[in-house]
Amino acid sequence: MPDPVQNTPDLANERVDHRFKALPPDAEGLTVGELAAQRRNLFTGGFTTPVLALSAESVEHNLRLLETYAERHGLAFAPHGKTSMAPQLFDRQLAHGAWGITAAVPHQARVYRAHGIARIFLANEVVDPVALRWIAAELDADPAFRLICYVDSVRGVELMDEALRAAGASRPVDVVVELAAGSAGRTGVRTEAECAAVADAVAATTALRLVGVAGYEGTMPGADAGSVRDWLHRLVGLAADFDEAGRFAPAIGEIVVSAGGSEWFDTVAEVFAEIPGLSLPVLKLLRSGAYVSHDDGQYRARTPFNRVPEEGALEPAFRLWSQVVSRPAPAQAFTNAGKRDAAHDLHLPEAHVVRDDRTGEIRAAEGITVTGLSDQHAWLGTEAGADLEVGDWVGMGLSHPCTIFDKWQLIPLVEADGTVVDYVRTFF
Repeated sequence: MPDPVQNTPDLANERVDHRFKALPPDAEGLTVGELAAQRRNLFTGGFTTPVLALSAESVEHNLRLLETYAERHGLAFAPHGKTSMAPQLFDRQLAHGAWGITAAVPHQARVYRAHGIARIFLANEVVDPVALRWIAAELDADPAFRLICYVDSVRGVELMDEALRAAGASRPVDVVVELAAGSAGRTGVRTEAECAAVADAVAATTALRLVGVAGYEGTMPGADAGSVRDWLHRLVGLAADFDEAGRFAPAIGEIVVSAGGSEWFDTVAEVFAEIPGLSLPVLKLLRSGAYVSHDDGQYRARTPFNRVPEEGALEPAFRLWSQVVSRPAPAQAFTNAGKRDAAHDLHLPEAHVVRDDRTGEIRAAEGITVTGLSDQHAWLGTEAGADLEVGDWVGMGLSHPCTIFDKWQLIPLVEADGTVVDYVRTFF
């Protein structure tokens, strides 16, 4: 069986109480470590519904798959931690070869640092002087800490330099110029000429150091393999142009080229394999985050492994268990999980299995469809002959990991036989 997530001492010593939904009421006052050591069964061990579970086997499988994928394609890997905000999973990702962890905002970086993350890629431009003062203090206090941050405007560079100098920063902040993924993309510099202007602004500062280029293809309108590939070639070309112009000081040691969410990392691997020789080694940094749990909706449909099945397949690790609390009509039923428990921003949950309340038998959820969510109820449509009654547990697949994790603070990690081997703590 896969090794359970190893709680750090602080997390293992946290007390179980009313803050954590679905955990057994009779576990009140136990530490998380003590409860995990009891290896309770998810269905018979006192858990209340609704309860979100992570498959121990699938998490381990997914961690190993992306580790081998990155190694096979010569990629470094900084998975986006905003997906789970779970330091235990960060530790597992690092143990499986990750270079570091990606953050989107300074608060996330603070969580990472509180749990000892030594390398952070902050995929955003930070212009908040309070956050920049904290970054400067972290860098000054720990020579081993490395942070790389986006820049995408001359004004942003000016604000960053001003705030860092005011904070008395003794170490420069490493930055990468963000190239927008198309003219209608999200953030980032739109043209190569503007990128050069931002790089010139960095060179004029004392508090910033240019180390590479980066971007995110996932928000490109109408993205397909061709348009993503073209943009990636622009990104690689930008790095080569910067290098030829002498914009990278030899002291940086390596040039960072970074892209890759969870939908196009196969195209990233393809184009990054073609990066020409530059004056310094290149850190080809992938940032996919959703892989650790995968899902039964958004990424089931869009994972690159659908295009390259010979490379392997991710496994959905989430299952939300809720209980039928009303069966008011032959074609309708309601369970006790709703918008507070299930991601619903992209797709509704899918009914996958039913655990019979009378026998404990688990069977396929045939003829059962989730048709809507209220705050605390799932609306189920049931076809003629659907075997479902009040008290049965319905196991649902979910879509979009980033909005699944954030609804649960302590998530049971469950083996295939229902044994809960650990609890994953999130910090949103």
